[in-house]
Amino acid sequence: MDTNWFEDLATLAETGHFSQAAAQNNISQSAFSRRIRALEDWVGAPLVDRSRHPVRLTLAGQQMLEAGQHALSRIESERASIREALAKPDKYIVNFAAQHSIGWRFYPAWLQALELEFGPIISRLRADDLPNCVEDLNHELVDFVISFESGHAAGVERNPDITSLKIGSDQLVPVCKAHPDGSPQFEIDDTNAGPIPFLKFDESAPIRKHIEPILAERGICQRLDLVYQSSLAGALRLRARDGLGVAWLPLSLVQPDIDSGLLAWAGQSCWAIDVDICLHRLERNTTAVVTEMWRYLEHRQHQPLIIPPTALSA
Repeated sequence: MDTNWFEDLATLAETGHFSQAAAQNNISQSAFSRRIRALEDWVGAPLVDRSRHPVRLTLAGQQMLEAGQHALSRIESERASIREALAKPDKYIVNFAAQHSIGWRFYPAWLQALELEFGPIISRLRADDLPNCVEDLNHELVDFVISFESGHAAGVERNPDITSLKIGSDQLVPVCKAHPDGSPQFEIDDTNAGPIPFLKFDESAPIRKHIEPILAERGICQRLDLVYQSSLAGALRLRARDGLGVAWLPLSLVQPDIDSGLLAWAGQSCWAIDVDICLHRLERNTTAVVTEMWRYLEHRQHQPLIIPPTALSA
């Protein structure tokens, strides 16, 4: 697998033409086409709809492009952190782990706000499934884990070795593709509309534990027709944007799509599920910068960090 393939896919998505994309990437069209085919062979699915002119990415292509760009961004960030750490060997690297749906947009905005107030730190993020994050914390491979919590489910099981505090809040909101006039394609409050195509977090995603009790309490489960499920909020977001159904997703993740008219609320505000965003650490981790950060955030619990609006709108 060549990481340059994702750059090729991004250029093709931007231009819609193999010839233009090849020229922009300074390679021949035949070589460019072979690289796109190689990526499709590696994924095992068509990523480009060649029946259209200009061509468009398939749903699988959109999902792989977003995942690839996210992964490459993380790789570049890791490389920068490692190089900075090597240049300053006396500086401690603070390791965070967060479930994917937090790591995508909330975490970088929160970190920006933290560094503006607390001061700059050298840090890196491992975005993963929450059970893996917690395992890394218990094995002292990361300093902090960030997770969602609600009245229906804890993000991290209570453990005498782990201490937690709230660092933010979010909402899980029902969204779907928006019509040109901004109205939702599906209306969950319209009881005469028939089954609602449902984009669901699968069994391996702890975020579902915050959603399913509310849906059961409100008796809507019988109206939800499962059409797709994934452990990744980003995958559900793409399916929602393509009009395949309704998904409950973090507002911090989908607000830019709502603002741009790609997504719309699929129901009234009463369907929003309030969640806290919590930071967890091992009590025995007494590293100086970790302890100092924790004390600072404890002091700020009732006066949350001010996250710049532009940080969440990217």
